[in-house]
Amino acid sequence: MKFTELKLKIMRASRKGQVMLISVLTLGAVMLGATAVSGLLVVYQIRMSSDAAGSAKAIFASDAGIDWALYQFLKPTSTAPAPVFSNGARFEIVCKDASDNIVQCTNASTSLIRSSGIHGTISRAFELGL
Repeated sequence: MKFTELKLKIMRASRKGQVMLISVLTLGAVMLGATAVSGLLVVYQIRMSSDAAGSAKAIFASDAGIDWALYQFLKPTSTAPAPVFSNGARFEIVCKDASDNIVQCTNASTSLIRSSGIHGTISRAFELGL
């Protein structure tokens, strides 16, 4: 009888050890996953903060595009060329009439000017309703 009791105690202790091992491994996996996710979020934050200068360049290019398109609208006979930026930024302009058709910015029926400033992979846009 003593031998079977001892055998049962050993089996119970063995099961408790397995549960402990599985618990520790599960907890470790959860901590590893949380660390990986938080690291990824930090990388995204660093990437966003490092692109602040490029974002500012794109915003200023978009603003300059609105100014140039408005000048073209107010002085349709002007032959002034589009500005070129030394910092690598550029802008793209789309002018639309009231029917949402794309028109020349010098057209008197222009009712909306949309300027997209671009620097690298960053794009920022402004719209001006007339």
